[in-house]
Amino acid sequence: MDADVVVVGAGLAGLQCARRLQRNGLTVQIFESSDGVGGRVRTDRIDGFLCDRGFQLLNPAYPAVRSFIDVPSLDLQAFGAGVMVRKGQRLTTLRASLNQLGTEVSALSSGMLRPKEIRGLLRWLGPTLLRPSSASRATRDSTLADSLDAARVTGALRRDVIDTFLAGVLADSTGASSANYARLLMRSFVGAIPGLPRNGMAALPEQMAASLESQVHLNTAVRDLRETDNSVEVDTGKGRIRARFAVTAVGAEDLEELTGEKTPSTRGLTTWWFQAPEPPLEDPLLVLDASAPRGGPDGPVWHTAVVSNAAPSYAPVGSALIQATTLLDRPDGLADEREVRQHLERIYATSTRQWQVLINHQLPHALPASAPPLIDRSVQRISERMFVCGDHRDTGSIQGALVSGDRAAQGVAGILAPAPRRSNNEPIVKR
Repeated sequence: MDADVVVVGAGLAGLQCARRLQRNGLTVQIFESSDGVGGRVRTDRIDGFLCDRGFQLLNPAYPAVRSFIDVPSLDLQAFGAGVMVRKGQRLTTLRASLNQLGTEVSALSSGMLRPKEIRGLLRWLGPTLLRPSSASRATRDSTLADSLDAARVTGALRRDVIDTFLAGVLADSTGASSANYARLLMRSFVGAIPGLPRNGMAALPEQMAASLESQVHLNTAVRDLRETDNSVEVDTGKGRIRARFAVTAVGAEDLEELTGEKTPSTRGLTTWWFQAPEPPLEDPLLVLDASAPRGGPDGPVWHTAVVSNAAPSYAPVGSALIQATTLLDRPDGLADEREVRQHLERIYATSTRQWQVLINHQLPHALPASAPPLIDRSVQRISERMFVCGDHRDTGSIQGALVSGDRAAQGVAGILAPAPRRSNNEPIVKR
């Protein structure tokens, strides 16, 4: 045998799977088709700017992040707690907390903070905050839109803030995602303020890969997985590898071709990155647009932020970095640069003439879809010697990817049953 286990894919799930297998005394070979580790968590470095592939944030409240990642060494730069909401000529700041959704006069007079609707929001979210996350999974699930209707969250706070914010987080403008999953995400936002590593989101998978004893084989696409009576044969195009087990940790879009498993549904988005000579505002907050007559954006951009306000390391001194995100489940999700610029001019109430596009990322498979009912522990063993992991097997998040990879590795190690290493062993996440 060339290894105990072959891991196909060096995204977060594959890396965590390999790390756990290694800590259980198993030999591992990891193959990645691209030129770097991280899967969807990558960062492009352009003229001194850090442009993540899709606007992403790392939430240190995730249990798996606390257990598996050395968060202090990433030097997180936190966003502000709250959002700014553009509605026509008015820009409202909501400094978020459960009992104080806004303190500025503009927030109190905006019409977004009606007591009746705040009480409904607390009814909708409260049980998830007060009980363990496992208890919230037992709650009868429905679509996000139906659950907010049932909680009588139907006013300006819903239309102008909640729907738009969660649409950007879930890459779903329809409200058809799982309400239970949305509650879990909101619970994590309450637990900590997300941020960005000093060296970009790519610093997360790079830290994980650095702890591996075996170097990841980059630019090596696995062409075929074949199970025999006592091994798995892996064709990399550069030779054949034999292992006792294989774990497939590829993106949802590549799963069926490699394993025969049904391709999970996904949701997509596009993120534009602009450099500007100065920031259009000073706040380190996400900016939402709610200027459409019935709420939501009056243009293609669902959320935007001056990223360098929150994460100064993302831009050279004297420049600003702005991101703008569109959603691919809408016709304007592939809006061109002119349309995106025009919308940003309305949102920030300033000219974008001097802004320059650094890059834009079209990500048709940014997240697995999360339709109700929420199923966050899908079967991972698909045959005698093959396992599958990824956020499409858990929840569409960094938390889900890490937990899925760790769980697959525990399944393999439980069969091969080596003695776990005592030194530097990571705890098992309890959810």
